[in-house]
Amino acid sequence: MMEISDRTGWKYEKIVYWMRKFGIPRRSMSEATYVKRNPNGDPFEIKNKLNKEEILLKGIGLGLYWGEGDKSSNNTAVRMSNSDPQLIKKFREFLVEICGTKEEKFGYYLTLFNDCNEKEAIKFWEQHLGIKKDQLGKIIRIPPQGKGTYRKKSKFGVLNITVTNKKLKEKIFKMIREVQ
Repeated sequence: MMEISDRTGWKYEKIVYWMRKFGIPRRSMSEATYVKRNPNGDPFEIKNKLNKEEILLKGIGLGLYWGEGDKSSNNTAVRMSNSDPQLIKKFREFLVEICGTKEEKFGYYLTLFNDCNEKEAIKFWEQHLGIKKDQLGKIIRIPPQGKGTYRKKSKFGVLNITVTNKKLKEKIFKMIREVQ
């Protein structure tokens, strides 16, 4: 509506009035933002016809997300964190092969504990996932906690893989509900 207002020179309120008067449905702000950011439609495409290996990959990916993923409804991102690079790689493979997510849509974030060497941790994740340091977003350091006896929390930290797309998250939730 703001774009219509800008193009026509009419006030925003006038556009709202005419749309309401003629029963023209309006998008929510989040829908409008989604369409603006994705003018060619969804930036993913869930694969439906699967071979045996893809069925297995889909099951693994859904299980990983069900067990390890962010299931909060107020967050629009498909997000999973773990300290095992093989697990992260398999989930990423699920997102690419089954969900049709483009590699450039992934965000990676690293959480390091007080016993982690940052340079070693970055090198570890770069080698195991084939990512570059500049693909890592914010690196979060967790300060020492209490007086516990647990010394080696995770030598290379916990990596978070994220794809920010509310519709993709909803589709993954739907697939999980179908197998419950």
